[in-house]
Order: sequence, then C-alpha cells, then structure tokens
Amino acid sequence: MPEHLRSPAHDLHRRAGEAFCLGPQTVGASSLAAVQIDFEDVVRRTVEETASGLLARSRWFLPDNRPMIRLIATDLDGTLLQPGGVLSDRTRATLHAVDADVVVVTARPPRFVQDLALTGTAICSNGAMIYDLTNREVTHAQTVPLDVVRKVSEALAEVIPNVGIAVETGFEVLSEPGFQGFGPKNPHRTLELLDHVFEEAHQVVQMLAWAPDAEVDHMMEIAREAVGQHVSVTHSGGLGLLEISPPGVSKAATLESLCNTRGIGKHEVIAFGDMPNDLSVLGWAGTAYAMGNAHPLVKQACTNHAPPNTEDGVAQILEQLFRI
Repeated sequence: MPEHLRSPAHDLHRRAGEAFCLGPQTVGASSLAAVQIDFEDVVRRTVEETASGLLARSRWFLPDNRPMIRLIATDLDGTLLQPGGVLSDRTRATLHAVDADVVVVTARPPRFVQDLALTGTAICSNGAMIYDLTNREVTHAQTVPLDVVRKVSEALAEVIPNVGIAVETGFEVLSEPGFQGFGPKNPHRTLELLDHVFEEAHQVVQMLAWAPDAEVDHMMEIAREAVGQHVSVTHSGGLGLLEISPPGVSKAATLESLCNTRGIGKHEVIAFGDMPNDLSVLGWAGTAYAMGNAHPLVKQACTNHAPPNTEDGVAQILEQLFRI
C-alpha cells in the first residue's frame, strides 16, 4: 500500500500481526502465552504512540487543517490601527472574541499603547520593553549603554548629513534641536544640546535618528554599515526616521522569549505587520501576514497577505480563522 494511504489503524494491525507471526520463530510452542503478552504489548505501545502523534498534531492544526493559534502578535500603526491611530470597533470586538493570547508588538512606547484600552501584553520599543497592559507596568526593559549611545550618535553624524538624535527613556523622548522627526501627536522634550540629552537620560531603551528629506531605506543601509556592530537598526516607515535598539534586541527575540515562558511554540503563533521592523516577527512566527498596505520588502517576504489596515485587515483574517 502506498505510504500516503496508510492509516494509523493499518499500521497498528501490521505491527501487531508481525509480532504475532514472529512468535513461533523466536520462541517454542510452549511459550505461546509469552507470544500473546508480546502481542498485547505491541498493541498497547502502538496505540499510545499513535495517540501521542495525533495529540501532537492536534496542537498544530484543527480538524479542518486550520492552524491551531494560541497567540496573536500584531503591530499597531499601519496594521491593527486605522489611520490616525484609531482602533476600530470591529477590530476591538474581534480581539475580545478570539480564543488566543493577543500580544501587541510595536515600536511605540508603553505610554502610547496604554491609551488604546487593551488588556494583555505589549512588546514595545521594537522589543526593548515588555509592558503589562492590564496592570499598566513595565515588566522588562533592555537598555543601550550610554557610552554606546554617544558612540553611535557620533558615528551617524559622520555619515548622515544633518542627522538629529533623540532618545526614548521609556517615560519620555529627549531630543537635540536638530531632531524634528516627530509631529504634534508624538510629544517630546527638546534640550539645548545633545550633551544635555545624554546627561538627563537616566536610561535609553531606544535611539531615534532623523534626517530631513532622507530616503529611509537608504538611510537604514548607511546606518547599519556604520553602527550595526553596536546596535540594531530598523525603521517603521517614518520619513527619514530610524529606530535604533540595543544589540540583539528585536521584536522577534522578545516575542520568542515571551512565548517560551508561556509554553507556546512558534507554530502556534500568527503575526501581522507592515514595515521592515516587523520582518523579524513575521519570519519567526508559524503563520505570517503582510498587510495589503505593507512595505514592498514585507509583502515580498510573506506568502500570506491580509487586506489593508483601512479595511480592518487583521480582524478579517482572525474572523476567518476563528470562525467568528
């Protein structure tokens, strides 16, 4: 029988039959009772192994071959949220209805995420912070050493004309006057000199580098070449705005660590994103969706594409998967 047509039951009967038929060849006629014991043992072990295999598979897929999802990892801007940072009623209702953990994975700091009135966990600042949305507290933070912040700032100033630097402390953004990468919806405190930024920042969870009229993909390539050995560099689509994290820190690394503590495998994770800073998560998760409005690199990296964020794309996919 072709291998792909064999069922667990067929295999069980084959293996048990082999054990019974081998009995007379390996033991005497007076040992038929022992043969019977061997036969029963093979049956028992085969059933156990088959059940174990089916149980393992059931954790991966539902009966109709839909993936078994235990955790939803989603970016915010351009992914879960409508333009203007709005969480639609449809998407909010869908997140409440799904039978899975929902983890926000964003470049945004906790103070922005907490205003969305979500519960659960948020991975913020591109993986540098874990924030408990329910209790409104930071449970984990990874920082960039201040001497590295200085070194990176100096190196970027040499290769990117008119670059301005800001730092995210986890509580606020401090910037030098040349940094103008934020609009009124992203308040920050501008200090007179970059040295004053370094002196006042008690910790740095993320650096920000902005240059006027810069093409951000090209700017990212230049920055990675100049400082990639010291920090992680990415962007989330802001005009001329780079996001710089501690070395080795990414959305995916922090999400993987979080999943490990919850006993969740990557095959049980579905991820949604739209920008290059989402690529690590989309590449790690068992199921990944690029948004219809995603950056070309993200669309190219993902086989699955969701409708755009303006059409509640994340909600549409989850409604299909969870039969909501």
